[in-house]
Amino acid sequence: MRTQELQLLYIFDAIMTERSITRAAERLAMTQPAVSNAVSRMRQIWNDPLFVRKGRNIEPTSYALSLWDQVSEPMYTLTNAVSATQFDPASSKRTFRIAVTDVITEMIWRQLIQMLEQEAPGVDLHAVPYTMERTHQDLREAHVDLAIGMLSHHDHSLRSTWLLESGYALAMRDDHPLAGRPITLEEFTSARHLLVSMSGDAHGFVDSYLDQKGLGRRIAATVNHFSIVPQLLRESDLIAAVPQLITQDCGFLDGLWLGELPFPVDPTSLYLIWHNRHDRDPGIVWLRGHLETLMQARGQEIMAQAPCG
Repeated sequence: MRTQELQLLYIFDAIMTERSITRAAERLAMTQPAVSNAVSRMRQIWNDPLFVRKGRNIEPTSYALSLWDQVSEPMYTLTNAVSATQFDPASSKRTFRIAVTDVITEMIWRQLIQMLEQEAPGVDLHAVPYTMERTHQDLREAHVDLAIGMLSHHDHSLRSTWLLESGYALAMRDDHPLAGRPITLEEFTSARHLLVSMSGDAHGFVDSYLDQKGLGRRIAATVNHFSIVPQLLRESDLIAAVPQLITQDCGFLDGLWLGELPFPVDPTSLYLIWHNRHDRDPGIVWLRGHLETLMQARGQEIMAQAPCG
């Protein structure tokens, strides 16, 4: 392959990863006109439009998607082999994208920012919304570098490290008609429920259990983050099944009553997840180490807190 074509593939890979000419230029430390000129040469050499404008974003053509499917892995391997010893936290200007929920940002983001300011002041950290289905695809397509969350299934392209697990509790306002005593399954299914759904689907782990029993419940409201849950519960008749990990916060518990669900629920495990192309990326390896240490330490710290009184 000629040097010019290899350089174009390198730029093409950056555009496909970023889905933006501007961000690709920043990633490559090139000017935007230089990247645009490279795209023009790609179109001429490969005889395809490659990218079409869609609002402020660009969409790859089917040819571009097919080409990237063939070259993304070898391009990453080549780039990583050349730069494997070049990541220095103290001087790096790299940006990392991590898919997380608001629970995770509450747990570790302050500590991560403090760590970066001390060890890697030039590194930027971007939190990306987490949904299990979409995030796994984002990892495969290199839209995010890492994710912290649940694993619905394993495949050969994703790697993971177990971080911690959390059970569930039943939450409602402390003067709710169902508060203060064990709740029956019939009372549970008859109540108005609040569900935290990152994807917007009104179906969670509770509904999967009820489906097996031929039962259902009324999802009266959904939200896509946990931080608003306490206030909604305090101001309504809604009840919610919430991770025990977030119920250790006295601010969360203020004005709420916590009880047990009327059926057994297996704890949910949280994992640190990445694509196998990042196995030996020194920057990702460095960040993975910090994330694993912080998550496990914070998890132990939170669960060991004394009950609020």
